[in-house]
Amino acid sequence: MAEEKAGTPQEDCLFCGIVAGRIPATLVRETETTLAFRDINPQAPTHVLVIPKAHHEDAAALAAADPALAADVLCETQAVADDEKLESYRIVFNTGSGAGQTVFHAHAHVIGGRGLQWPPG
Repeated sequence: MAEEKAGTPQEDCLFCGIVAGRIPATLVRETETTLAFRDINPQAPTHVLVIPKAHHEDAAALAAADPALAADVLCETQAVADDEKLESYRIVFNTGSGAGQTVFHAHAHVIGGRGLQWPPG
């Protein structure tokens, strides 16, 4: 999927719709640059997505276009883990459809609240 213009909201993007308030989500945290909300198909007792408010297709595109924003997303994963009182957890960035990415807006999964196996699958 080709990204149109880095950071520009995309009309057909689910997560851009959540950022804009057109699509409901169970919000966990919000900063000036990020939004965190519960995954609608949780894979563990805690499964929260942390996204940049600006649209970037995946983690690689985000890191290339705006390293400071990528750092904001990563820092918010820690804040989510702290808020959720997770002693151990996994942060996952799926990049590309072959890795399981289904929404092409960069996002980190914060997964915890149960034992997690390795390799993940």
